[in-house]
Amino acid sequence: MLPFPYLVFQTVIDQGTFNKAAAVLNVTPSAISHSVNQLETELGFPVFVRSRNGVKLTPDGEKILPLIQEIINDQSRLEQVAQQIQGLDTGLIRIGAFSSACINWLPPLIRNFAKKYPQIKISVRQAGFSEITQAVKSGQLDLGLTMLPENEQGISCEKILEDEIYCIAPKDFQVKNGHSVSEEDLVNCNFILQQSDYDLDTKAALDHYSIKSTAIRFSIDDQSIVAMVEAGLGLGILPALALQKMQGEVRILPFSTPFYRKIALVTSNQQRLAPSSRQMIKNVHELIRRQHPGGRLTMEAENA
Repeated sequence: MLPFPYLVFQTVIDQGTFNKAAAVLNVTPSAISHSVNQLETELGFPVFVRSRNGVKLTPDGEKILPLIQEIINDQSRLEQVAQQIQGLDTGLIRIGAFSSACINWLPPLIRNFAKKYPQIKISVRQAGFSEITQAVKSGQLDLGLTMLPENEQGISCEKILEDEIYCIAPKDFQVKNGHSVSEEDLVNCNFILQQSDYDLDTKAALDHYSIKSTAIRFSIDDQSIVAMVEAGLGLGILPALALQKMQGEVRILPFSTPFYRKIALVTSNQQRLAPSSRQMIKNVHELIRRQHPGGRLTMEAENA
């Protein structure tokens, strides 16, 4: 049985305040405060900084977060295995994904999984690439769809798709060779992209075409990039997956030298052992093989 203070610790982190945690756990706020005080007394140091706006972890609380999360996850796996032995398919799967994966992949993935395993609950967190990776590493998520991280210890990373990167231009934008964007087409051009993309595979494409950081502006999300390009405020750069359901009067042009972002499925090494996680991992691979059998997503392939 999981110690209640550990469950309180996790719930307070998830909810951000003692009152919200109390509502989720169906106890009083004073019971939450008592459990936190009990945990801090046992550990010998405070784990939360309280304020009017809620709570946040202390530096020492950050250090113990992965350890307590591991205990919670171990308990969850134990319960899943015990229920599986009894012939029950139950559990909770916590998935993290970036925006275009949430839009294009998660609806059919969750729908098909729920048909097979109706007793297994699924929660979804949409977040940025690095946030997803770190949440999986700390045990707050069971698996994540994100950019392929480099040299990340403590998690399992599998590249599942190469996603071609495209230039998004106004309808009247003309390219010299008539079909793809080359360096000479981009002289004195500004680019609009999301902040999270700049230090990843997208940056490699921009660097290749000598786009300096002073010529880059940042937007909120993929659809905002398209809207700004449509308004003539610059060029955009987006991968094929983000363009699947995008709307706007723009041109989608390949680069003369193609670049790809590498999408990965990341899981903690231990969480891969949970029966529910193993089934979900299997379903993710089946979805990718079915939708993108070549392992590479391009606009030409999708529109063929």
